[in-house]
Amino acid sequence: MEETEKIQRKLPNQEIDYFKIGKILLSRWYWIAASVGISVLISYTYLWYTPKTYSSAGTLKIEEKKTEISDLVTVMAVPERGPSKIQSITSVLQSRNLILSAIKDLDYRVSFYIMGRVRTSEVYPSKPLNIELIRFDSLNFYHDQIGFKALNNKSFELSYKIAGKETQNTFNYDTPVNIGPTSFTIKYPGMLSKNTVYLFKFNIPEDYIDRVKAGLATGETSKNSNIIGLQEIDSNPQFAADIINSIMNEYVAFDRNQKAQSASQMIDFIDSQLAFLSTEVKGSENSIEKYKQKSKILDVSSASTTSVTKAAEIESNKSLLKIQLMAIDQLKDQITREKDNVNLNFTTAGADNHLLQAMVEKLDVLIQERNALLKTYNNDSQPIRDINQQVLQIKLNALNNIKVLRSGIEKNIAFLDSQLSQVNQTIMTLPAAQRDLVSLQRDFEINDKVYSFLSEKKLEAQISRAGILPGATIIEPAQPNFNPVSPDEHNIHRSAIIMGLVIGLGLIIIVRIMNPYIYDKETIESLTSIPILGIIRKFPEPIDENNGQILALVKPKSIFAESVRSVRTNLSFLASDKKSKVICITSEVAGEGKSFVAVNLSSTLSLIDKKVILIGADLRRSRIHKIFNVANHIGLSNYLAHQSELDDIIFHSEQENLDFIISGPVPPNPSELLHSERMNTLITQLKTRYDIVMIDTAPIGLVSDAIPLIRMSDINVFVIRSGRSKFYAATVPQRVAQEYQLNNTVIVLNAFEEEPLHSRYYTTKFTGDSSGVHYYYYADYSGYEDSGYYLDDNKAKWWDIRRWFK
Repeated sequence: MEETEKIQRKLPNQEIDYFKIGKILLSRWYWIAASVGISVLISYTYLWYTPKTYSSAGTLKIEEKKTEISDLVTVMAVPERGPSKIQSITSVLQSRNLILSAIKDLDYRVSFYIMGRVRTSEVYPSKPLNIELIRFDSLNFYHDQIGFKALNNKSFELSYKIAGKETQNTFNYDTPVNIGPTSFTIKYPGMLSKNTVYLFKFNIPEDYIDRVKAGLATGETSKNSNIIGLQEIDSNPQFAADIINSIMNEYVAFDRNQKAQSASQMIDFIDSQLAFLSTEVKGSENSIEKYKQKSKILDVSSASTTSVTKAAEIESNKSLLKIQLMAIDQLKDQITREKDNVNLNFTTAGADNHLLQAMVEKLDVLIQERNALLKTYNNDSQPIRDINQQVLQIKLNALNNIKVLRSGIEKNIAFLDSQLSQVNQTIMTLPAAQRDLVSLQRDFEINDKVYSFLSEKKLEAQISRAGILPGATIIEPAQPNFNPVSPDEHNIHRSAIIMGLVIGLGLIIIVRIMNPYIYDKETIESLTSIPILGIIRKFPEPIDENNGQILALVKPKSIFAESVRSVRTNLSFLASDKKSKVICITSEVAGEGKSFVAVNLSSTLSLIDKKVILIGADLRRSRIHKIFNVANHIGLSNYLAHQSELDDIIFHSEQENLDFIISGPVPPNPSELLHSERMNTLITQLKTRYDIVMIDTAPIGLVSDAIPLIRMSDINVFVIRSGRSKFYAATVPQRVAQEYQLNNTVIVLNAFEEEPLHSRYYTTKFTGDSSGVHYYYYADYSGYEDSGYYLDDNKAKWWDIRRWFK
């Protein structure tokens, strides 16, 4: 028995029907079309009101150019530019000072705009008006836009705000106009449309910085390359191209100036020394001549000359070492104060100086990298701490190197001092007059030799600076690109169409997910193994309030009538071994069409010579008396309460072979009356008189009145109404059948009409009764309306204009 019940509970096999999925989507094609149309309309509106932006790009090649002249001198040691410094270079390109210098190269003073119906557009580089400034203070000027409208060839109208209030005044051409602290004149521009309103605005370079930086992007064109791409996105394509070219030109000049900085520092240092030595050399030369004339000495002796030459050479070397100490002290001061760029002033320290130069170059790179990182990180972040640690280490190494280098120079000076002391002792042995002349001549030769050395170094530095070429080359200047990059019209329209489709399909899916009602037989078959006896179509016309007409008889050739007959045919196969059949009609809740189904099935059964009696067993809310238009004064409740006899409560309808019993007055104990033995006696007596006893019961989901009738019936028909009954209703008949061990329960789907939107996209795969579940043949008659077999009125199509004139 348990095994049999398991087999009976098995649901039928269902497979996905892709054709049904297509019908579901096409059933609400207008939802999809509407959502696509609205999305496209929104995209056009967005594009209409959104300003277009344009992109211009240029490229810089970073390299170290050398000339033949620069190869001949060793005054400067410039670090090579390479991919390792790309980040530092891009930081310079995006720096405020460089951008500010680039803006100053443009015609930035007055901006012009044209006012449209939707938005205001900049007309750069065009200048529809010739405006000359008379008084303009960059710290205090009129910042707001000024509207210009031509009136005639002599006057014009300006509109502007003063203290937040809109002001309009008329002025003459070539006449000073004073607006706030700013004064200017406008020359007659020629013929202008009187309907065109121009706007103009006075600017300072700082007004453009945020605009330029917001659209500027720099970076390597490919990984580990030495080519930097610059891109500017702006609402004006010509401005974007001009600012990119200006930034690249400014960087080329900046790079050249940076490379020349060390040589310029050296030249300035040498000039300061030469200015002093020039006076000393001339003074020494004049002193010698005067002393010779005064002492009447023509020249010194050979011994004196040797001593003078040797002393002069020692003093010259000593002076050069002191100059190196001065340069080293200046470099130490720069490193200690940590300037943004540190450069050696002199390269006269031999091999040790090359090591120090490498340290300084490394320090320059780290400082630039830190400045770049500070645009992204704060001072306490880990990357900044790491680079600060590296800077500190390089500074310590450089200062230690300077200390060692200075100590070596001081030792050399001390050694030269000892040699000079010996030479001075030799000179002291000379006669007084000759000794004085030797001293004067020695001073002259020392200053002259140092002066010649410094002059030579200055010439080398000047030659090197003149031969310096910038380390950046403009490969491709920026050109105005008049194809907007934003908004992307094609992409926005495509996205709008896709979004519209998604919204339309999503709406269909959401409506299906939120739908709690049963619409088709496949849904019932997916929820219960109770067989479906048949489908009763929805009546094609409005039904009166009391279901007064027996619809199967009113339209006998309609699809509705044929669907009722189909259910009648399948009913005849149930309990076929019994001469008289008791059929109980119930449902889960009220309003699902129990009485409607019971009346129409009874009427069709009476047409095939079956004696049928219909009992209104819903003692609480029966409608049978309203359908047959009789008073509900005496009926089933009177009989069960022993107030009437059977013949007193049987009524005859206008339909032959069809009798009925109404419910009668509502009793206080309907459930107890239906459970009484007198109800069993009534059914037994009626079975001897009629072929079919049709019982219309109360909803089984609301009250228990129908339970005794269900248990004594030969066939239990559970009515589910399409579009009204919820999913839970389909599980009720199987639960009742299992609880009371019933095997005579069937389902009738009532008021069915094709609704693809809510239909199940599975198709039941029938396998006969091999699994213990019986299936009945029936049709839902979908698609058969125009077959010619039925006389239903054809509904006018929405595209048929004749329907609007009926």
